[in-house]
Amino acid sequence: MKEYWNNRLIFFLIIAIPYFSVAQTIKLKGKIIDGETGEGMPFASIYIKNTDIGVSSDFEGFYTLTVSHQHDSLTVFNMGYGMKVKAIPKGVEEAVLNFQLESEVSAVDEIVVRPTENPAFAIMRKVIKNKDQNDISRLDAYEYETYNRLEVSVDNISDKLKKRKIYKKIAEVYDSAQAVAGEDGKPVIPMFISESISNYYHRRNPDMTKEWIHGARVTGVGVEDGSVVSQLVGTSFQNYNFYKNSVSVVQKDFLSPIADSWQVFYDYELEDSMFIGSQWCYKLTFKPKQSKDLAFTGAMWIHDTTFAIKQIDVKVGKDANINFIEKVKIQQEFEQVAAGAWIPVKTRALLDIEEITKNSPGLLAKFYSSSKDIKINQPKDEKFYDQLVEVESDANVQSADYWEQKRHDSITDSEKHMYAMIDSIKNVPLVKSYIEIVNIAVNGYKRIGKIDFGPYLGIYSFNNVEGNRIRLGFRTNIDFSRKWVIKAYGAYGTKDTKFKYGTTVSYIFNKKRWTEVGVEYRKDIELVAINPERLGYNPLFLTYAQWGTLRGPFYKEFAQVYFNTELRKDFGLKVKFRNWDFNAADAFDFDYYPKIYTQNDTSVTTNYFRTTELITELRLTKDEILLQNDNERMSFGTKGSWPIVALRHIYGMKGVLKSNFDYHKLYFFVSQSFRVGALGRSYYDFTAGKIFSPLPYPLLEVHIGNQSPFYSTAAYNLMNYFEFVSDQFVSLNYRHYFEGLFFNRIPLIRKLKWRFLVTANVLYGSLSQKNIDMIPYDVRMSNHTINKFGDLPYAEVGYGIENIFKIFRIDFFHRLTYNDHPNVRTFGIKFSAQFRF
Repeated sequence: MKEYWNNRLIFFLIIAIPYFSVAQTIKLKGKIIDGETGEGMPFASIYIKNTDIGVSSDFEGFYTLTVSHQHDSLTVFNMGYGMKVKAIPKGVEEAVLNFQLESEVSAVDEIVVRPTENPAFAIMRKVIKNKDQNDISRLDAYEYETYNRLEVSVDNISDKLKKRKIYKKIAEVYDSAQAVAGEDGKPVIPMFISESISNYYHRRNPDMTKEWIHGARVTGVGVEDGSVVSQLVGTSFQNYNFYKNSVSVVQKDFLSPIADSWQVFYDYELEDSMFIGSQWCYKLTFKPKQSKDLAFTGAMWIHDTTFAIKQIDVKVGKDANINFIEKVKIQQEFEQVAAGAWIPVKTRALLDIEEITKNSPGLLAKFYSSSKDIKINQPKDEKFYDQLVEVESDANVQSADYWEQKRHDSITDSEKHMYAMIDSIKNVPLVKSYIEIVNIAVNGYKRIGKIDFGPYLGIYSFNNVEGNRIRLGFRTNIDFSRKWVIKAYGAYGTKDTKFKYGTTVSYIFNKKRWTEVGVEYRKDIELVAINPERLGYNPLFLTYAQWGTLRGPFYKEFAQVYFNTELRKDFGLKVKFRNWDFNAADAFDFDYYPKIYTQNDTSVTTNYFRTTELITELRLTKDEILLQNDNERMSFGTKGSWPIVALRHIYGMKGVLKSNFDYHKLYFFVSQSFRVGALGRSYYDFTAGKIFSPLPYPLLEVHIGNQSPFYSTAAYNLMNYFEFVSDQFVSLNYRHYFEGLFFNRIPLIRKLKWRFLVTANVLYGSLSQKNIDMIPYDVRMSNHTINKFGDLPYAEVGYGIENIFKIFRIDFFHRLTYNDHPNVRTFGIKFSAQFRF
């Protein structure tokens, strides 16, 4: 009988074991969602409490985890978010558990005192040691196909805004314009969406990059033509490399958590170790020692043998010394390539722009990028990299099927419908009116068909020479022609009763290697030393100069022919042939001796001359960011910290078109911006020039003084107008921005988010006696006293505070030399306003 029951028990166990093996485990899967954005949350920890059972969500937020039925709950956590727990269903083999995490403000962390070294430090030292080896930029070359998507929406829509007419009009056209961001139903209004498919290329020696955009799909409220935006939505402008000491975000340099100075600015914790796929990784969390510093908070997963970043998840909160930004988030996933370096294969970035007032909306920008088909160490010929960004001619007209095939990842139905949503919103008449007002305010022109009328900034001014000045102008736009550009204006002064006018006609031969020819004629009033070429065509400064008491006004008739081209990438040539005359206005006490060197005659004076000039300029830089806006090309500086160098020669041609003088001028320019480690960023402009013949002083170098209460980078801020004139000179303008390095460490003041800066202007030159002798004595001693340099340079230094109420800046200047000149200021305070992140 005993044997019988033993056999029955064995039979029962054989049948029951498979049942128990199924019934006692459950496969859990789901998605972790960021409650603020509605997107999947990568790198979140999903685990069973008080065990070593757990996984991390993938880059899209998905996870899969098999656990025993003996566990009753599943916990999800990610740094900066509230923890969530859900019950594990019973009696099933598989269940879907989705989690939505809400961000929360962290409490003040306790101080941890360790008897031994922080275990995270040993890992970090190996990360730094292997940093160059793991950085993809060390490879001779690499290339890959990349897909990019950018979405911009209006968020934080208040009840007060919902009552406004413009919001009601939008809701009438599109009832579901509220794209839900997760389970909490937080509404956003889509304003812009773009997708692009491109190939990205980089070679190390020489350091060159190129992005070739094959497909671009762009629509947005206020976006009339996607050609400019198409150049901005690719990888070139969303490339975050944490292996560098700093990472540029919204024009700010944030210290990388694996920067060389990591231990000075960050605190680290070794939180966990786990498999990421098949690779064992250490999870390190980090935060800045000073919350106001431009540094990240987050976590990174470090590969256990190469000590490379496998995954990284960082954010910047409101405490950081950065304006108008509620939050910045960057997430990246890396893969190792054959040569040992690691490349980011997926990147997600979020920029949350804060509300200006309690009832105003904010902006939410989301960027996603993925890379595939990676090739390494196959550099292209240098000529291939002739443009930083190149857009295929048919990039903006790709079909829907093209996008279905080319997208690296599928998109949701709501994302697909965003294009139709935005088209509906921007066709609302009231929205169109708002857009038009904003365009006029930003661009200064009103577009009517093929013509833009403006600029409105200069329609009216009042000064002591012209009285009331009325000006009207226009320019053609790209609808008129993609090759021809015509500009014209007319003006009239009620006091001098003179008509002024001007026109420019140009033709663009080649937009890829920009080649342009044009003619220009104008007859107007100008100011000595104040002209567009010297001030970089700053419309605000030039318009302001037309108001009040004009300094050095003269009437000018000007005609020129010009030619611009790129001889090769980053190497440009400009040639100008021009003729112009100078006729001093009655308010300008100017004369010179026209015959002093030809006939040794000082009995004749005149306030008029004419000159003909041939100007040749060569300009050299590296990796300059150039974008095409309709029929214009704009420079956004250089990638990295490369200088811009230019050499200009001016040849005055006596006797040609009644020119009075024969002369040569030579100028050399260098400008650069560079990071100074954790100390901030510096900018400098160096200029040297020499004029080889005696000339009336308006043709010499009249250095720009500043007797206004406003700060100007183009002027010497404690120098008087016309105080110094030279025929040879060197100058250096230096500015350094410490950001919040100092004020962030001062209690109470750090809450204001002020930023400290220093400036210095140094100028040295000389004025030959021959040039001095051309000026009559009474002119030299008039109210605009002209001085020459002695043994010392002119020098002024300054220090200042910017970011006062986020936009205002105050500078304090000390003049160090030539303080014995009459009516000079040895100390001055200047004000300015600026919009900077």
